[in-house]
Amino acid sequence: MIEGPYFVLTVLGALACGVTAGVFITFSTFVMKGLAALPPAQGIAAMQAINVAAVGPAFMVVFLGAAALCVVLAVVTFVLWPEQGTVELLLGSALQLVGAFGVTVAANIPRNDALAKLDPEAPDSAGPWRTYVSEWLMWNHVRGGASLAASVSFILALT
Repeated sequence: MIEGPYFVLTVLGALACGVTAGVFITFSTFVMKGLAALPPAQGIAAMQAINVAAVGPAFMVVFLGAAALCVVLAVVTFVLWPEQGTVELLLGSALQLVGAFGVTVAANIPRNDALAKLDPEAPDSAGPWRTYVSEWLMWNHVRGGASLAASVSFILALT
């Protein structure tokens, strides 16, 4: 059974991954759809502003904190190798680190960087905007699902 500080780390990991999943799912279910419904210049400008705001402390503490907790949980799990919950803890850590953090670094951030270079008012920005929304949203679904699955996996490790 998971006890003491290990229990607290697991609960914090489940919460951090769950909150991260909530942010990603919010974007997938209505934020990006709302931005895509705007005229391209407005949608581009709004998403550019969101991307700047996203690297502020509020989101970064949760997002990077979830990744850090998953690293710690994976290391502690390998060291302690508990009788119960090992698979769930390692799976949850991998899902968050690869499926959320890794996808963010490899897929979403490069798209955000490309979007930052677009001139919202340029007529030829509409095509890249539509491509951005489609591709970014697909990868956001992946990282939202991975974070949610990581949270569930940590909860299962506690049961």
